[in-house]
Parts: sequence; structure tokens; C-alpha cells
Amino acid sequence: MRFLVTIFALLASVAAPAQTQGPVYVITHIDLMPANTLAGVALLKQFAAATLKETGCTRFEVLQQDGRPNHLTLVAIWKDRKGFDAHDSAAYTKRFREKIQPLIGSPWDERLHAILAIPAHP
Repeated sequence: MRFLVTIFALLASVAAPAQTQGPVYVITHIDLMPANTLAGVALLKQFAAATLKETGCTRFEVLQQDGRPNHLTLVAIWKDRKGFDAHDSAAYTKRFREKIQPLIGSPWDERLHAILAIPAHP
């Protein structure tokens, strides 16, 4: 019986949600329709510049896939979840999403991450 309790406790710790404190890493994949690439990239650059001004944002980059210029990935690091949530509900974020929505060819794919372990520095 103790064995089963130990196994369930171990499984619960592995299945526990990622940390809610500390930095939040946000990866967003955006596939623009090819004809909308220039307009979409221009919107993303404006959005990135505005986002970088937020106090909770420590990094925000727009990556363009090699050989597929209409496939982009946003990589953002937020000081904490509170900072990301403030950004996510900001009026300019909502306006950006309304403007980019007709330009994309697949659903918005945004995923939040947290670091599980920080590697030791040499």
C-alpha cells in the first residue's frame, strides 16, 4: 500500500502545473497567408516595439522562418505572470490581434512556458 501511495505522490508531482511565479516564456506561432506577409510583418514589428516598452517585458523577438517568410514565431519573456496578463489584456494587444487576424492562415498558437530547472553556470 505504501508503494502505491509513493507512486501516486510521484505521479502527482510530475503532473503538477508549471510554476506560477518567476519568469513566463511565451512562444507564439503565426502563419500569415503568403499574400499578407509584408503587411503582417509590418504589424508584428510595430507590436514588438510597443511591447518592449512595457515594464514587465524583459525580451520580445519576432523570428522569421528561413525559406518560409510567412511563418513567424514570437518569443517573449515576461518578468512574471502578472506582467504577461497585463500585456495580454492591454488595449493595444487587443487591437493588434484584431488587425492581424484577417492576415493569418491558421489559428493563433500561443503557449506559455516556465523553466523547470536552471542549468548551473561553469
